[in-house]
Amino acid sequence: MRAATGGVASSAFDEAAMLTDPIGNLSETRNFVTAAPETSVAEAAALMLARRVSAVLVVERGALAGIFTEHDVVSRVIAAGHDPQRVLLSEVMTREPLTVGPQSTLGHALVLMHGRSIRHLPIVEDGKPVGVVCARDALDPELEDFICEERRREQFR
Repeated sequence: MRAATGGVASSAFDEAAMLTDPIGNLSETRNFVTAAPETSVAEAAALMLARRVSAVLVVERGALAGIFTEHDVVSRVIAAGHDPQRVLLSEVMTREPLTVGPQSTLGHALVLMHGRSIRHLPIVEDGKPVGVVCARDALDPELEDFICEERRREQFR
């Protein structure tokens, strides 16, 4: 997730600042899709494809109820022999997913994602989704170094 300025990749200082800035400030987190629990998996997959995202935030009465990812399509629908046209998100979503607030940092989010082995982390404010952090957003090698350093520091605490 390198920001480009005038065609030049950002410096390590900019990347470090990105890790400590509030996550709600990152434009990458604002590209997300929501759907109702009664949406079919086929409809959700079409939404993900159209918006070029890898997860759907499932929203009920305005509040986050769950998350459904590309991995869920494979593991909970296709491999389980379900018909994507008939199965609803409410049947296969992850309920009450781990979330962060918009004031959390990207560094904190990445450490949580790594520790829980998850690829998507919804950003929620007052129960309502306002974004999502995706592991794809964090594929920069410098971020992996940051995670290793953060884990080392946690061991000393």
